[in-house]
Amino acid sequence: MRFELKDIQCGYNNKAVLKGISFALAAGEVLCVLGPNGTGKTTLFKTILGLIKPLEGKILFNGENSIHWSRSKMAQVIGYIPQAHNTSFPFSVMDMILMGRTAHLGNFASPSQEDKKIAERAIDTLDISCLANRIFTELSGGEKQLVLIARALAQEPQILVMDEPTSALDFGNQLKVLSQVKQLAHQGLTIIMASHVPDHAFFYATKVMLLSHGGLFGLGKANDIITEDKLRELYGVNVRIINTGVQSDDDNDDDSEVRMCVPLQSTRNWGLK
Repeated sequence: MRFELKDIQCGYNNKAVLKGISFALAAGEVLCVLGPNGTGKTTLFKTILGLIKPLEGKILFNGENSIHWSRSKMAQVIGYIPQAHNTSFPFSVMDMILMGRTAHLGNFASPSQEDKKIAERAIDTLDISCLANRIFTELSGGEKQLVLIARALAQEPQILVMDEPTSALDFGNQLKVLSQVKQLAHQGLTIIMASHVPDHAFFYATKVMLLSHGGLFGLGKANDIITEDKLRELYGVNVRIINTGVQSDDDNDDDSEVRMCVPLQSTRNWGLK
């Protein structure tokens, strides 16, 4: 699978929010989108998902332009995982995950035994069988996020779009979700994920896109794109990027030492240079 954006311009009411967005992703790649609030991350995601049409440019799946695809066909190719999902109805976890099969069902059809097996495989993939019989509204934030990922997997998509899926999670649950992101990429899924944490990009991304209020600010590998100067210009803060001394578990990473960002004042206190 090859997913490609060519010179995309996107926005609302013929007013562009982003211009000149181009990138290509192969199966198993993870693109992390970083940028301050209001720079167009959500607008870009809505365009990729087909919720709004691009003002200019093409969105290609294996060379096929998706602009005229039906919602059903789009849902069979792309799974979407929002920041959070609130529902007042006490669905079971299994019912929530089965909702991912909707794109494959005919009008008024009910999930078949095969659909249920696919939902069970999604549960096994994320190792959340202990949650299957629980009520979704009674889960913790991290558990809900894993269920939403399982629901997206039940769609059997080729691409996952994740809009800041760790924003409301504690540290432990953030690591659990990000670990699942890496595992899913290793299984061949292409993942596009927004974040406000540059360290997340160092941890899991094969490519990073930086967005500013002027549009595309940078695109490439994390260690090349996420620099102290760029972060200072993008976010208006001073940070120091340090090598942790910990080796990455990514066999495809030529520069395998994990990096992280720390506030510049903290680096002075720690005696780092």
